Amino acid sequence: MSARDAILARLQLAPAGAPATLPDLSGWRGIDEPAAARTARFRANMEAAHAEVHDCDEQNWPELLLAIAAAKGLRTLLFAPQTKHGIRLAACASQAPHLVPYDRPAAAWKPEFFDGIDAGFTAAKSAVAATGSLILWPDTREPRLISLVPPVHFVLLDAAAIHADLVAAMRAERWADGMPTNALVISGPSKTADIQQTLAYGAHGPRELVVLLCRRGSASA
Repeated sequence: MSARDAILARLQLAPAGAPATLPDLSGWRGIDEPAAARTARFRANMEAAHAEVHDCDEQNWPELLLAIAAAKGLRTLLFAPQTKHGIRLAACASQAPHLVPYDRPAAAWKPEFFDGIDAGFTAAKSAVAATGSLILWPDTREPRLISLVPPVHFVLLDAAAIHADLVAAMRAERWADGMPTNALVISGPSKTADIQQTLAYGAHGPRELVVLLCRRGSASA
């Protein structure tokens, strides 16, 4: 008998173990968690990952975004002009910083795109409280490069679209019915670590992530 056959024989003779106890996923996922608790958990986890979270409402978010950008000394802000939130932002074009529409292929203005854009602005489809993550579904109007290339990424998030966990988001939004070719889950600024687990931010994408947490029908907190 070969060594291989001997090992396999011993494995076959080994007694079967007891089945593992399944975890209480329903309790862990917090399915019955109130919306306010989900929002608070999302914010705490997002801020723990070195992201900024600012409260706003449907009326004041454009002004707040531009005020934060100006305070950071940002000169240019890239946005998607054909989206609903892009149209709202464009109405404030007279305010600093300079708004740059994403209205042509990146290859046509590559030097300016990679070296002359300080920040990008997109909307989030939803978010996950359990991990403090944003869910983005890029498309031709608002491509992935807006959230990937600029050093600072601003994200508009509807507070009503925060789910307890990723499974809850997939079910509520019916991901099984159709997904984009590039779905993103973003948890804080871009980061990497060496063998000693020393984190460095901005290595593979934006070094800053700024979330505008928009609450419908109420003034910002």
